[in-house]
Amino acid sequence: MQIEPARRVNNVSEYYFSTKLKEIDEMKAAGKDVINLGIGSPDLPPSEATIETLCKEAHKPNVHGYQSYIGIPELRNGFAEWYKKWYGVELNPNTEIQPLIGSKEGILHISLAFLNPGDGVLVPNPGYPTYTSVSHLCEAKVIPYDLDEKHQWQPDFDALEKMNLDGVKLMWTNYPNMPTGANASVELFEKLVAFGKKHNIIICNDNPYSFILNDRKLSILSVEGAKDICIEMNSMSKSHNMAGWRIAMLASNQQFVEWVLRVKSNVDSGMFRPMMMAAAEALKNPKEWHDQMNVVYARRRNIAFKILDLLKCSYDTEQVGLFVWGKIPDNYRDAGALADEILYGKKMFLLHPDLFLATRERDMSAFHYAVPNLH
Repeated sequence: MQIEPARRVNNVSEYYFSTKLKEIDEMKAAGKDVINLGIGSPDLPPSEATIETLCKEAHKPNVHGYQSYIGIPELRNGFAEWYKKWYGVELNPNTEIQPLIGSKEGILHISLAFLNPGDGVLVPNPGYPTYTSVSHLCEAKVIPYDLDEKHQWQPDFDALEKMNLDGVKLMWTNYPNMPTGANASVELFEKLVAFGKKHNIIICNDNPYSFILNDRKLSILSVEGAKDICIEMNSMSKSHNMAGWRIAMLASNQQFVEWVLRVKSNVDSGMFRPMMMAAAEALKNPKEWHDQMNVVYARRRNIAFKILDLLKCSYDTEQVGLFVWGKIPDNYRDAGALADEILYGKKMFLLHPDLFLATRERDMSAFHYAVPNLH
């Protein structure tokens, strides 16, 4: 008797970075000193007040049990105040916010809450591959849409209007954009909201990079009427140096949040209360704390630009966020070929997995600068 996995398992593969890390570990075990610039994980700690709150709360004897699926009031209120302060968006902490165990989890929960097998999903190209893999797991139909380099990596709305949008239920967007580093604009968000309402397509904006080398913090929910058709996810991983903590959130109208909660409450059992208390404290970080982080990131980005220059890659110096995105020279087949040459020849891993999986004919390579090796 032969056991077969579910069909959905055959539609996805092991995460690229998971397999590449194994290879790097093998090289290190063989005595090779490999510098890994590929992973998008901040190496700096959260604020001191955040860590102190975690330690203080964890010492309490009555905080180690199961917690509410919707998160504690302190965290929901913290997210609401954070959105009002930085994005100018009013959110009801009781009905319009859902804490998440990382925004990657949120991609799955949103997809399970809204997608039936065969439903269409608009996925940006280039873009974060989890939008595609999760859609496949939900047995949805992935429909790539190109981002236009000539127009600051925005969707080509004329091209979108010419597409067959029958059965399309969901559209993923990501601004500030990863991997291109392009920022959003109010005009772009207005177009996305209008597009979603016109075609009855839920617009999901993934917004974890607002605070990294970016003076123009925007939320799609700031557009009038956006809550009617939009969901926005945000994360503390990059903005607060809390990637391993797995704390994020989504915001939308009450009905959308309730539907997502139906899925989430059947998947996990809530977050550790001391972590939520510490996250609520982190959301109070002053502008000066973020400014200090960006001084470090700016210095590292300049080094990343120098690496791109040495590799004869072209790039936009105005890009924002945690990565640097460069176009590879024409003499390389794709970004993977260049990355392997540097890995095996110079013992340095440069290619971030989320960008390697972009579906353009000419893959581009991204170089992450938020690691100790770029001090």
